[in-house]
Amino acid sequence: MISTGFERIRLIPKTLPDLDFERINTSLTLFDKQLAAPILISSMTGGTASGAAFNRFLALAAEECGIAMGVGSQRAAIEDHQLSETFNIRKFAPNALLFANLGAVQLNYGYGIDECKKAVDMLQADALYLHLNPLQEALQPEGNHDFSGLLPKIEQICLSLPVPVLVKEVGWGIDFETAKQLLEVGVAGIDVAGAGGTSWAKVEMHRQPDSKKDAIKLAFEDWGIPTAKNLLQLREIEGKPLIIASGGLRDGVDLAKSLALGATLGGFARKFLLAANIGERELINQIETIKTEMQTAMFACGVSSLSEWNISHLEGIERL
Repeated sequence: MISTGFERIRLIPKTLPDLDFERINTSLTLFDKQLAAPILISSMTGGTASGAAFNRFLALAAEECGIAMGVGSQRAAIEDHQLSETFNIRKFAPNALLFANLGAVQLNYGYGIDECKKAVDMLQADALYLHLNPLQEALQPEGNHDFSGLLPKIEQICLSLPVPVLVKEVGWGIDFETAKQLLEVGVAGIDVAGAGGTSWAKVEMHRQPDSKKDAIKLAFEDWGIPTAKNLLQLREIEGKPLIIASGGLRDGVDLAKSLALGATLGGFARKFLLAANIGERELINQIETIKTEMQTAMFACGVSSLSEWNISHLEGIERL
């Protein structure tokens, strides 16, 4: 199983931090929304009855903790309006930074600006994720396999949509050249969703067992760009674009390492999924734990605010 790469790098401690722990500032403003911490509940679910309850839990926690939240693909709700209520989460999170979500490949299958606006309006989102998942689609017999000519279509969405457009992967990372091209056509930020978290190749193997095709899916078990390495690559893009770290982050220390590598937010999925299955309070406790871990790392490294993080706080990056 491929790793995120975070275990290969270490934060450099500051033995005498000239700081008061209680005055460390973990807040930031993004897309005109004030966040208490650079934490994102990554895109997971929606479109089903159970997904509606789950999204409600996540939205309530995002609101209480002052963090950002993305939802799973809204394609099902675009095609069946009755499912749109499962994404109606703004009423639970009136102040949270919310990301709508559609598959970019759908722009080759009849979707356009109208569908993107519907996705945004569905949850009164502050921004739209267009996700890229070519390998996942290729491994699905029912997948959409035509990814040709998407860049100019993404550009048109960026030009026409009234909210920012971000592009994310689903677990294999976004290469330097693609990220650069996306930013050049108007994409407001990149969520790497790198390798080291959920392997969707293995998920597809379990979702649709087929002895003839399982070997193909298994061949891609360690596919992708490890999250930490992907962040290191994208920090070389000129202009310091918005980069979101997701894909296998384990705790607030991984989040701190991500920030030092140039990320603005760190996204967590599986950790929050497990907590939400226990209950809303457990989910909130998990978010607060990650925030405290990150704040402790800031204190121990002599960092008083998020803007101070940089690569000089890391050692071992040559091992990525």
